[in-house]
Amino acid sequence: MIKFYYNLAPNPTKVALCLEEMALPYELVPVDTRKGDQHKPEFLAINPNAKVPAIVDDGATVFDSNAILLYLGEKTGKFMPGKSPAERGQLLSWLMFVASGIGPYSGQAVHFRNFAPEPKDYAVNRYTFEATRHWKIIDDRLGKSRYMLGDTYTVVDMAVWGWSRLVPFVLGPDALPKMPNLKRHLDEITARPAAVKALALKEKHSFKAEMDEAAKLAMFPHLAQKVA
Repeated sequence: MIKFYYNLAPNPTKVALCLEEMALPYELVPVDTRKGDQHKPEFLAINPNAKVPAIVDDGATVFDSNAILLYLGEKTGKFMPGKSPAERGQLLSWLMFVASGIGPYSGQAVHFRNFAPEPKDYAVNRYTFEATRHWKIIDDRLGKSRYMLGDTYTVVDMAVWGWSRLVPFVLGPDALPKMPNLKRHLDEITARPAAVKALALKEKHSFKAEMDEAAKLAMFPHLAQKVA
């Protein structure tokens, strides 16, 4: 059985969706990042980058949410495009676009808008601009087809959905109505039974809710470093 190291953040949630869509049995292992669980030796042995999610599948360890989606898709053959070079190219391109663009810029936008100390205007403007630019590329793509890779629902859509649920938190409440194709995609996936089950994982474990000083140091350890 797959051991799934998770919390309720966007990246673990998209892996939860994938596991549910593929009907794969898994054991939940909560990692409370506000308590610093990601820095414990037993988790670092699985993911030396101290990030959630990760899976251990019969001795195979995979970390990074997009790598996990690709691994599970290739393992099961489910929710993958065709195998032609053109189809493979689109799969890798858009999955890496989420990995290198959507996730990092959205995450940094959230950090600087909501958690970083002042002064932060430049950083907020930069990351909000870049996150918006990346999301508009997704919206344009979804204006040309039902799903990210055409008419077939794939792991790329799962990767997008993990973050698209948080667009109002990332960019503000007015952002999503300005991207109707993305909203249509979000609403459709959220209504899927697997997504309902993935979102229900919040009832399985209690995670620390307070963003107190201890949580900030656990999640943003650079704050503990003195600037020379």
